[in-house]
Amino acid sequence: MTRALNAGRKEPVSGETRSAVVFLHGYGANGADLLGLADPLGEHLPDTLFLAPDAPEACLGAPMGFQWFPIPWIDGSSEEESRAGLYRAADDLNAFLDGVMVDEDLLPEQVVVLGFSQGTMMALHVLPRREDPVAGIVAFSGRLLEPELLEDEVQCRPPVLLIHGDQDDVVPPQSLPLAAEALQGAGWKEVYAHVMKGTGHGIAPDGLSVALAFMQERLGV
Repeated sequence: MTRALNAGRKEPVSGETRSAVVFLHGYGANGADLLGLADPLGEHLPDTLFLAPDAPEACLGAPMGFQWFPIPWIDGSSEEESRAGLYRAADDLNAFLDGVMVDEDLLPEQVVVLGFSQGTMMALHVLPRREDPVAGIVAFSGRLLEPELLEDEVQCRPPVLLIHGDQDDVVPPQSLPLAAEALQGAGWKEVYAHVMKGTGHGIAPDGLSVALAFMQERLGV
């Protein structure tokens, strides 16, 4: 039984939905944390609906926020609990994405998923295991989980843009080249990367600009 994800939304500037961007927030945050990006992005993506679901679980490490799955070194959970949480959240996210495409009458190639931190981990885990590729994945400040399983489990290879701050003290910057290497090793042809100089665990203006250009190209804007 999947859990319904509560999502904030920002309607297209033009009033007509021809594409969607789904934001996946980080550990201890909520959908509203990223939905604010819809304002600077929306003027350049006028026909795009922006959606930002809350992760399915309350976060023990940040009582006002949510988590996609537990993180052992933060909340004391076991590796088994963390892995089980990841798989359960993957089912929830798959159901949410299926619902978005039905409810908004969109095809997978009209949808971009933008993750941050734990949201990036979800995006890089879930999207390649779906039957049809989305237009693209924008992966900020996260890492690729279980890279050793990817080659055997991959179903599709959507274009991926990896973005990371070189001063990140939460998720190591080395996570970017490791993810790129694993994706390419699993047969990806389109893997792009941008390093935000002098940036910690966050989204800097240069990273957002690169992400926008990627989304515009993938969505044909």
